[in-house]
Amino acid sequence: MTTPTFPSTAGAGEPAADVSEHRVRALVEIRALLKQFVEGDVPLSLTTPDGVNYTTSLWAEDPQRGVLVFAADPRDEAVQRMAESHEVMATGYLDSVKVQFDLHDLVLVHGRSASAFNAQYPREVYRFQRRHAFRVRPAGRAQPHAVLSHPDLARRQIDLRIIDISNTGVALMLNEELDLFRCGQMLPEVVIELDASTWLHVTLRVMHISEVGLSPTQYRRIGCELVDLATGAQRDLQRYLDHTQKRHRLLTL
Repeated sequence: MTTPTFPSTAGAGEPAADVSEHRVRALVEIRALLKQFVEGDVPLSLTTPDGVNYTTSLWAEDPQRGVLVFAADPRDEAVQRMAESHEVMATGYLDSVKVQFDLHDLVLVHGRSASAFNAQYPREVYRFQRRHAFRVRPAGRAQPHAVLSHPDLARRQIDLRIIDISNTGVALMLNEELDLFRCGQMLPEVVIELDASTWLHVTLRVMHISEVGLSPTQYRRIGCELVDLATGAQRDLQRYLDHTQKRHRLLTL
């Protein structure tokens, strides 16, 4: 199995945890995790080493037959490319737990009414307890925002206000009646402007969507994970978080 890469939970100067500590090999534990994806219809992201990404759901897990069954749309180019790949990894999130495992012998099969991906039942998975990061709300008159080009809106950018942000995620406010976002969706090339000197170029993964408030002031809260933040961007973001925390403390004195 390809060893997954996990964000470090170690503090400065501390060694990162051995990834073997997160390996799950007991069938009963593996099945307990996979059943949560099936019963909760929790999105899973399938990825290949060359960057192909497809968000799907786990329809069935059958250890007796040794098979997993994922939803698949054969009209999607990513599905066709993924079916030709020899290396595919599945990643999903169960609350604060990240679950990751390789898919072996992935095959696209066609039924009378639907198509699906079949894969071998995994012999091991990795689970990683994500740390709870401190979130801050923008302070002062500054209004941080994120600008993105949504794949479903050709030649148009969306400007979303930032509700709060941490070093692992960000919550965005959508005021328009646009049904564009779905859990598990990847949003590449997003520009986050926190203040006049702090701009981040990031990829976001949509984690949850919720309706907040009542009409006419109701809006959608789009909770996103910051994916593979570059070292320089991590440093700039941490500086902004520290500065904003200090401003909040001063305002409460």
